[in-house]
Amino acid sequence: MDDFSVGSVAVVEVTGIQKYGIFVKLDNGYTGLIHISEISDKFVSDITKFVDVGEKIYAEIKEIKKDEKKYILSIKNINYRFTKPSKVKETLHGFTPLKEHLPIWIEEKKKEYEKEGL
Repeated sequence: MDDFSVGSVAVVEVTGIQKYGIFVKLDNGYTGLIHISEISDKFVSDITKFVDVGEKIYAEIKEIKKDEKKYILSIKNINYRFTKPSKVKETLHGFTPLKEHLPIWIEEKKKEYEKEGL
């Protein structure tokens, strides 16, 4: 999606970190700033504890400056961590192997505890 609106959430890439905020770029050619006050409700002493340069994160659009192709963004109050889709594939068996092995594992653990006198 090339056009975002205020309040929407976009995937952004961190391009720089300064004491006052995080610089990002979007796929649509816009750049943005996440001011330090828009990182957390708590005191932020070190922005690098939140993001790394090159990392992709989610950010909420707070303001759009179309003439400058810039966004004012926030990661406060959203789950900003971008996770790639898992390579784990669901099998046809689902939870069946767990269901079958759980009683065995419980018995093994009980025997362990009995040996240890717990």
